This record gives sequence, C-alpha cells and structure tokens, in this order.
Amino acid sequence: MSLSPSPRPPRGPRRRSLLASAAGAALLVGCTGGSGSGDPGTGTSAADRVRARAARDSEALAERYAAVIAAHPGLAERLGPLREEVVRHAEAFGGVRAASPASPSVSARAAGPTARDSGAVPADEKGALALLADAERKLADRRAEALLDVPGESARLLASVAAAGAAHVFLLTEGHG
Repeated sequence: MSLSPSPRPPRGPRRRSLLASAAGAALLVGCTGGSGSGDPGTGTSAADRVRARAARDSEALAERYAAVIAAHPGLAERLGPLREEVVRHAEAFGGVRAASPASPSVSARAAGPTARDSGAVPADEKGALALLADAERKLADRRAEALLDVPGESARLLASVAAAGAAHVFLLTEGHG
C-alpha cells in the first residue's frame, strides 16, 4: 500500500497554538497561588515593584515599535496591532505614558531597557523586525524570571504578557501577517 505524501505543514506553530499556549501558561501560573513567603507585606511590595518595572518596560517597547513604524511606514499595518497590544500591556501593569502614540524623537531616546539595548532603528525592514523581535524576546524572558518573585494575580498577568511577547517574537520572525 502506497501512501501519497501529504503537503508539508507550515513551519513553526500556528497563531491559535500560540494563543492557546499563552492561555495555558496563565492558567498554570494561576494554580501556584501566593508568594510563598507567608508575609503579605513582602509579596505586595515585590509585586508593586515588578508591576512598575513591567509597565515601564512595556512603555519603552511601545516607543520602540513607534520608532520602527516611523522609520518604516510600510511595516505599519503589520506592527500596529502588536504595538497596540504592548500599549494595553503597559496599561494593565498600571502604566499611562504608552497610551498615546510616541513621536520618533521620544522613541529614539526612550528610557526603558529595550530602547537602550537596541540603539537606532536599522535602515532595512528585516533588521528593524529583528530589533523588535530581540527586544520582545529579552522582555519575555525577564518577565518569565520575575514570575517566581510575585504572588497570584501579578504572576498570572506576567505569565500572560510574557506568553504574548513570545507570540510577538514568532510573528515578527516567522509569521507574515
């Protein structure tokens, strides 16, 4: 019996798989409960610090997206929804600055680690997308590490946003649309 070759599946996970993974990560973290320290004051203060940093990081990342969009208007349709999601992440962490579109001059001197680490926007679109993917990857990794330092709701939010960042990396590097 001869089997006909099936068409080659698309490379990498599908968008639905990424979204399901993000939801699963949030649920798993939600099952872990509190901070584990037994001292509610310590968990709250650590959670506040982590949330404040996460808000600043998301604001800086939104500014980086704005800088890339300003430098490469042809990418606006592709990057606009990702930037909007990053702005919503900043707002979820308590940030307010990222809610308004950043000007390229503000974006270029953004105070957050993603802007400092990445420098100027590359002249080519591929390089600009790689810059954003690297910033998203580093931020998602940092947020995943911070999960151990915060209690329930903050950990769930961090897990969800870290998973979204990982999905953004895929969309910036592999996904086209």
